[in-house]
Amino acid sequence: MKKWYDEEYEFTVEVTGFVHGDHTERYCRNGEEIGDTYKCTYGCPVNEGGYGICSKTMMMLYPLMEAVRSGGDLTKLGGDGKFAKTVVCPDGCVIFRLTAKPLGNENFHTGGFWDYPDETQK
Repeated sequence: MKKWYDEEYEFTVEVTGFVHGDHTERYCRNGEEIGDTYKCTYGCPVNEGGYGICSKTMMMLYPLMEAVRSGGDLTKLGGDGKFAKTVVCPDGCVIFRLTAKPLGNENFHTGGFWDYPDETQK
């Protein structure tokens, strides 16, 4: 991988609770535990051990991350603040809190970074 663009936001996803009981064994395939934390900028969130977040949960998080990247306010999507929202995984097992931290870098699209590699789009 050759990351060349400094992203606008850093995202943190923390496991804050469970919908049923006090553990996830036998119903959460990812084995989430309260306090587990995943981080990313544009790629998929990974934890300190290098394990990725559940792919089903990522399907829910990606549109929220794109809303933030587009200048949106997560309170308008039921968030806890402009840059924070609590979500329950699609299986109804784990409660996550998504938090975005602005890094002060320019937007990928409006900052002039996006360009086609050939002459097909002018």
